Amino acid sequence: QSIVRQLSFIKDELKMLEKELASLISQLGYQLTTMPGINIATASALIAEIGDINRFPNQNKLASYAGASPIFIGSGGNGNTKKSRQGNRKLNSLFYELAVQQVQFAKGKEKKARNPVMREYYERKINGGKIKGQALVCVMRVLVRVIYGMMKNNTAYQQPEIYEKQAV
Repeated sequence: QSIVRQLSFIKDELKMLEKELASLISQLGYQLTTMPGINIATASALIAEIGDINRFPNQNKLASYAGASPIFIGSGGNGNTKKSRQGNRKLNSLFYELAVQQVQFAKGKEKKARNPVMREYYERKINGGKIKGQALVCVMRVLVRVIYGMMKNNTAYQQPEIYEKQAV
């Protein structure tokens, strides 16, 4: 019985904390929770790790800070780009988990993607010859761009239209 009481107390505390976080996020003007896959906890973690978005002059700097931009390894004009192991690892893992959520299918009988635009982009990268990990890094980079724009302009997420390819 005491464990049940403790669990109910913890549930009540979590609800109260989520309400407080939601009010703090709304005071900042960020509308990150409008994007599929981002809840209050994820939005607050992104804001905490990124900090003031104005310290990044462009989205490339944020991607570099998050470790979501490839780095060139080579010498004498020869080389290759590799996945960066630099940057804020917590922010990198947040973007990675968000990318996985974006390309997953929602639960249920219908195989419907959570974010059809990101899923289509992911499949296009795989069909283009990238392995799944590389395709997820590409999705991460798109997410960095989208979240940078949402935070910089205090705008809500708008799902872009996917146009079906017409048969010739």
